[in-house]
Amino acid sequence: MKMSNSINQEIGTRRDEKYRHIYVVIEHFEGQVVPVSLEMLGEARRLMDDFNQKYQLREKVVAVLLGSDVRKLCDELVTYGADAVIYANHDELKYPRNDIDTRVIVQIAMDAKITKEIEPEYAGTFVKPRYMFFAADNIGRHLSSTVLADLESGLASDINKLVISDLDIRHEHKTKGQTVRYEKILEMYRPDFSGFLWTTILCLDNKNPEIQREYHPQGCSIIPGAFKPIDKDDSRDGTVVEYSPKIDQEPKIKIIKRSVIEKTIDYETCKIVVSMGRGIKDNPEQNIKLIEEFAELLGAEIGITLPLSKKPYQVSQSMDSKYMSPDRVIGTSGSKISPTLYVAIGLSGAVQHIAGMKESEIVISINIDENSPIVDESDIFIKGRMEDVIPKLVEKIKDQMQAISVRST
Repeated sequence: MKMSNSINQEIGTRRDEKYRHIYVVIEHFEGQVVPVSLEMLGEARRLMDDFNQKYQLREKVVAVLLGSDVRKLCDELVTYGADAVIYANHDELKYPRNDIDTRVIVQIAMDAKITKEIEPEYAGTFVKPRYMFFAADNIGRHLSSTVLADLESGLASDINKLVISDLDIRHEHKTKGQTVRYEKILEMYRPDFSGFLWTTILCLDNKNPEIQREYHPQGCSIIPGAFKPIDKDDSRDGTVVEYSPKIDQEPKIKIIKRSVIEKTIDYETCKIVVSMGRGIKDNPEQNIKLIEEFAELLGAEIGITLPLSKKPYQVSQSMDSKYMSPDRVIGTSGSKISPTLYVAIGLSGAVQHIAGMKESEIVISINIDENSPIVDESDIFIKGRMEDVIPKLVEKIKDQMQAISVRST
């Protein structure tokens, strides 16, 4: 049976593609794979299953694992969705070090010989991974930037939604003003500064002949908790490949001792959380002090919205370091919580924030805007400026505490 020239050409293009597979960089601690790595594997598995069905390909989810004595983790990664695991086992990889880890990951990403064991059909033309995922945590944010820089591609940070699609793009520089079809593009979504809109980030090749250049892998760091891992399946089969890293030079940094710093913010066990948003803007320093006093009276932990973690207002160094921290963010870009009482002060209620606190049993909100989205999530809504409302609440709480103390004596 003869095929048309267009179909022949399409199949030939597929076979000649230089970029293949999703590479997922795995993090582990004390012999355990960290949860965000399993979440990334799960999303990669879902994306690749749809991808292969849509494009009639056999590309793989490839887990990349660095460490010392990590072979025992490889089979677990297969059960959680990896088609293949490439692991580098070396004493110098025992603890995360960005300079060494970057070099080894780049070596793995550009080694076509490994891909013969992953999918022989594509090994002959392989140059780099098609997509690459990292965790958006303290380790992954740094590592993703240095790896993608060495691979001469772009990076989208703090992503919490992913779609693979074909897009018709018209761009003054990249396409010289012409509409061009881009295939197999990873649409990477993240909440914008307002928290109400999604920003879509694309890593596109320059198809303008005057500045022609390709950018791969299409890479991103993924927010912990944004996706769910797939169910563990012990019957899954996968390929495990040991990689011998080239660590030629003496490391600039040696880790002699490492201790774990316990989290200073414990949202899991606290029963009351008081969160603040950009409503503090009229007098940020004083309003934070008001909220701090209020939270102390309630025995509550303090949370913030994503925009405050970007430090939009000038406050004292002590307030900044204590409260304007990404560790305090509630929402898809931070922690998901389920306290008995949640008090939302001066925050509108972006969908990303609501996703992080919607499991709260009782929600009280203080806001000047009775049409803000947080109102729909509230059991009690107090319309007013926090500068007026909080002092009255503090006074009433102190009165009640005094009355209770008197009755007790």
